[in-house]
Amino acid sequence: MKTETLRYQLLQAQLQMAKRENRALVLMLSGQAASYMHPMLNTLNHWLENRRTEVHALEPSGEDAKRPALWRYWRRMPARGTTGIFVHGWYGDALFARAERRIGAGAFEDRLAMIREFEAELAAENVALVKIWLDIDRKTQGERLSAMQEDPSRAWQLDPADWQRHLQHPLIKALGKPLREITHTDWAPWHCITGDDPEDLVHQVAERLLDTARQPTVDPEAPWASCHLAPAAKDAPTVTKPDPASRSAGRLKKDDYQQRLVEQQARLSHNSREAARRGIPVVLVFEGHDAAGKGGSIHRVTTALDARHYRVHSIAAPSDEERLHPWAWRFWRRLPVDGRFAIFDRSWYGRVLVERVEGFAAPAQWRRAYGEIRHFEKRLLEHGTVLGKFFLSISKDEQLKRFEARANTPRKQYKLTEEDWRNRARWDDYEVAIDEMFEQTHRTHAPWSLISCDDKRQARLEVIERVNELLERRLDGAL
Repeated sequence: MKTETLRYQLLQAQLQMAKRENRALVLMLSGQAASYMHPMLNTLNHWLENRRTEVHALEPSGEDAKRPALWRYWRRMPARGTTGIFVHGWYGDALFARAERRIGAGAFEDRLAMIREFEAELAAENVALVKIWLDIDRKTQGERLSAMQEDPSRAWQLDPADWQRHLQHPLIKALGKPLREITHTDWAPWHCITGDDPEDLVHQVAERLLDTARQPTVDPEAPWASCHLAPAAKDAPTVTKPDPASRSAGRLKKDDYQQRLVEQQARLSHNSREAARRGIPVVLVFEGHDAAGKGGSIHRVTTALDARHYRVHSIAAPSDEERLHPWAWRFWRRLPVDGRFAIFDRSWYGRVLVERVEGFAAPAQWRRAYGEIRHFEKRLLEHGTVLGKFFLSISKDEQLKRFEARANTPRKQYKLTEEDWRNRARWDDYEVAIDEMFEQTHRTHAPWSLISCDDKRQARLEVIERVNELLERRLDGAL
């Protein structure tokens, strides 16, 4: 295909994608040094609509190191209708860490497995991936680097890392083969190409971009292999068969509550400062029945924290910007820096609760979400995050009492909405969804704490005590 024709067709495909906002396009470039990647990329960037394209050649930063490994890529993931180009990207992180012996063979394989999960999630959310491995033989690589070094007009483009990569050529070649084999999938295949000049490479890459942009989008209701449910956790809590003792226990007296609350908050204040000093990130998730007391419990937790060290994220319906990204994007970008707290008043579990019950997510979407949630939380734990998941539960009779109290108290009426009554009418549907959520996401290192909240005072104390236990286990080295 002639250059002008190819350039015009690629631009038209990109503009059509921008108009429809039905998919995002990601170009991943990796491979050997001196493979004409950068001049090819510069030309390609001129072909594309720059206002709808972002190029990311990311060097690890201090901020990146203080969050889970994929955070810096998730926050830069293009919205539907736009294109993102990543130079080495998540593959470079794994490849060069292994080549420089910063990680072992087992860790390298783990990272590749993580990448497969990551890319499957992107593909299911209509992020189309084009992965290009630029190859070159070692002799030609050395000749090109020498020619650049001897040319004053191009010598500035050389980086010491280029010569290091040249020395590592055989190793990168050896590692690149299993890297591509393990991560080559139907939804994200690799294309290994070579070229003697940048223009030839531009044609090869542009043709693959054009082909991908023209392919049908993913049907969100189509089942994926990851839609299958995992075996239910045998020790998962349940709301359909509550512990009678927790419902019938006597109410905690106010004086006893106040004394214990002060003690637990002082304990939490100490633990949070120590977590901040050691750079330990903390993520607390609060889900629960309407009127169970999530806001009150969160307030008792944050009262013991330094206001500079935490953020409370109240998760509601996604914004227009969030709808243009994969559904997990808005949670990844809210993760805390090391030493800080992120508290979620409702969370990523909305997909398997309200979105499931109310029909906002197709069955294939919320079923797939269980695995994606487990993978997401695994990334948090691998980074050393303290993860606390709390479900605040009340009986149906107690909820009605609280609804009526809110309706009859002017200063509390704003808390009661039509949505609350609508959710109550589907109580049984929600309980089925809640129990299945527990079965699919209650894991040894990411367990759910089911808190009975008919007694608000006792519930608040249980939450703070559990947060303290999680922090102290981590501070003592048990997590």
